[in-house]
Amino acid sequence: MKYTLGKEERLKSKKLIEKLYKGRNSVKTFPLRMIFLQTEHTSEFPAQVGFSVPKRNFKLAVDRNRIKRLMRETYRIQKEIVYENLDKSYIFMISYIGKEEWTYEELYSKMEKLLTLFINETKKNKNDKA
Repeated sequence: MKYTLGKEERLKSKKLIEKLYKGRNSVKTFPLRMIFLQTEHTSEFPAQVGFSVPKRNFKLAVDRNRIKRLMRETYRIQKEIVYENLDKSYIFMISYIGKEEWTYEELYSKMEKLLTLFINETKKNKNDKA
């Protein structure tokens, strides 16, 4: 598996983002929250992901961009957790809900926990429907 996060893997479509926020399936591990939706998308990858940091909590764009960069990096390294366990295509948005900036090591462990929670949630939903 390539440890990249290319254009095809990023969530850019405004229609899909709108659809995602209407669905509201989510998992949370402070300071990260993931909103996800099982839907078809144009990418050949099993998931498309977006990242957000609210302006309300971090006024300076420099701080918001740094946190988004850290979140993208921690996701990029650990995305195999998601890719190995998904059989359908998903879109999701990972939001930073904390008010203070966390270190890379702390975010790495929280991202791992968040992705594991997401996989468990999707498996639970699949079992409920079956």
